Amino acid sequence: MQETMMALRAHARGGPEQLVFERAPVPVPGPGEALVAVHAAAITFAELGWDLSWTTKDGKDRTPAIPSHEVSGTVAAPGPEVTGLSAGDEVYGLIEFDRDGAAAEYVTLPAAHLAARPRSVSHTEAATLPLAALTAWQALSDYAALEPGERVLVQGGAGGVGGVGAYAVQLAAILGGTVTATGSTRHRDLVGRLGATTFVASGASGAAVYGAAAPAEYDVVIDTVGGDVLDASYQVTRPGGRLVTLSAPPSAEKAAARGVHAMFFVVTPDAAELARLAALVDEGRLRPIVSQEFPLAEGRAAFESATRPRPPGKTVLLVR
Repeated sequence: MQETMMALRAHARGGPEQLVFERAPVPVPGPGEALVAVHAAAITFAELGWDLSWTTKDGKDRTPAIPSHEVSGTVAAPGPEVTGLSAGDEVYGLIEFDRDGAAAEYVTLPAAHLAARPRSVSHTEAATLPLAALTAWQALSDYAALEPGERVLVQGGAGGVGGVGAYAVQLAAILGGTVTATGSTRHRDLVGRLGATTFVASGASGAAVYGAAAPAEYDVVIDTVGGDVLDASYQVTRPGGRLVTLSAPPSAEKAAARGVHAMFFVVTPDAAELARLAALVDEGRLRPIVSQEFPLAEGRAAFESATRPRPPGKTVLLVR
């Protein structure tokens, strides 16, 4: 096994300007971990602003740090005490945010956080799922407990935080919800193809413009945008309904005034749920959405592209 690899690393906290494509040590899997040869890694533009991208859970600096927490690849070597995984298995997974990510030729993560990747799509497409689709699934299933026939509003139905919106639209429809999505008018057709039966255009602030008519009252609202959009979400959630926010914790006062059960969470790795998502992809029911592709060597440019117009979906680094 080679001792070094190429990786995208930052030696000091900051934005894309800190990222350097350079040689780094190949990580060694510990007990219960697997070494994965990375084929594709999806990025989340906001991740360079997260504390855990730079520190351990107890706040200690862990630079140089490697970004990108969504991986699709091949098991290179199971670590000690790992069962059920073999070298050559094609897998995908969500890497915890306080660990080095997958913007490298190799990455280690707990074997229990890996699932067999969907085989009907490419590694590039599979890499778009572990954070964005898993967040959408956990928001709808684990937190909102969506029931068939309920009315669902996805704020930012073509993207939002981490590209979650497009998966929230699809999964809400798969789970039997009647889906309305908000967003830019240029995304109207896309969210319709993803499963939204109604589209509401957003104004300049990002909040939906409902016009003179009173807004519908939804059983479940998934806010993938935050800010003014979150502020507007309380009034369109029915009393007793569930509002799940992904960008920031909700206001307890605003939720109580409306009688809304408001929740905030951060996605956690879950291999069983990843296996379910892979099955939905292979059944042709869930569609991965790739926005852009960059070779790993151009990883800094990939992060810098956050400031430019781009198609909906996840930006993916191609590694091998």
